[in-house]
Amino acid sequence: MRAAVYHGPRDVRVEDVPEPKLDEPTDAIVRVTHTAVCGSDLWFYRGESDRDVGSRVGHEPMGIVEAVGDDVRSVEPGDRVFAPFKISCGSCEFCRKGLHTSCVNGDGWGGDNGGAQGEQIRCPQADGTLVRVPDRYADDEDALRSLLPLTDVMGTGHHAAVSAGVEAGSTCVVVGDGAVGLCGVLAARRLGAERIVAVGHHEDRLELAEAFGATDLVGERGEDAVDRVDELTGGGANHVLECVGAESSMETAVNVCRPGGTVGYVGVPHGLDGGLDLFSFFGDNISLRGGIAPVRAYAESLMADVLQGTLDPAPVFTKTVDLANIAEGYRAMDEREAIKVLVEV
Repeated sequence: MRAAVYHGPRDVRVEDVPEPKLDEPTDAIVRVTHTAVCGSDLWFYRGESDRDVGSRVGHEPMGIVEAVGDDVRSVEPGDRVFAPFKISCGSCEFCRKGLHTSCVNGDGWGGDNGGAQGEQIRCPQADGTLVRVPDRYADDEDALRSLLPLTDVMGTGHHAAVSAGVEAGSTCVVVGDGAVGLCGVLAARRLGAERIVAVGHHEDRLELAEAFGATDLVGERGEDAVDRVDELTGGGANHVLECVGAESSMETAVNVCRPGGTVGYVGVPHGLDGGLDLFSFFGDNISLRGGIAPVRAYAESLMADVLQGTLDPAPVFTKTVDLANIAEGYRAMDEREAIKVLVEV
């Protein structure tokens, strides 16, 4: 089979690799039909995080079940499924409380189960991980394109909104205009926020944020952004979504949060070598909640809204490539020519 393989900074190649096989009775083999390039993939692509040369990449798979182990009960060959970016059993202490990313039997994509940017994957813990798409939508390309972000960015943006405590009638600020931040705008609107201030640096992305439901757009940076948010909101918001993970974005998030408010953070932390300054949180009694998003916990409820037509994150895909040209997808995201790249396998 063919799969994308990491060979060093800005060097992702599609190569022949061994096909995965069923190893455990709880496994499933999935033929991947759709996947994506994620903003977090850019960290190893740029050489800013460690990754083994020769490792397979990708963590957002959707496809058709080809085979299942003897103990798998929730899916069968021929089913259309998608899978979150983390593997989880669905039955341990943490999965039962909705924290699937802390599953005691959890795993990630890559290694011997195959990266999700390839023709096939082996899914351990298939019953806990795979999400079955209703048969009537199994070949509906528009629906599948809208469901694919549930493997990561839509669930992650939703986790930011939930962690920030967004509720009906509230005012919130979304820091970040990448795919996660844009999905955070969608999530805040879904939860009933009355006012959504989107903070970003790219005019085209802020326009999409507005289409997703943002009521106010802030394109300034640093202190100017904070001043503009304060002006728009009369002193900040009680609910702030931090969707970048950089030191500057976290500083912006806490500075636009009203005393007693909550910052929901889901941006993968980077550039925080000096540590996080907690004094601003301490001084204004600001809560910090969030972390790596347990997107499996949100999958069914978000899928229901997508399939009934009230939620559509598909516009975050602004470029589509086939597997053979996935290197072009990485390049386009690296150079900010695409918000998120869909890969057709």
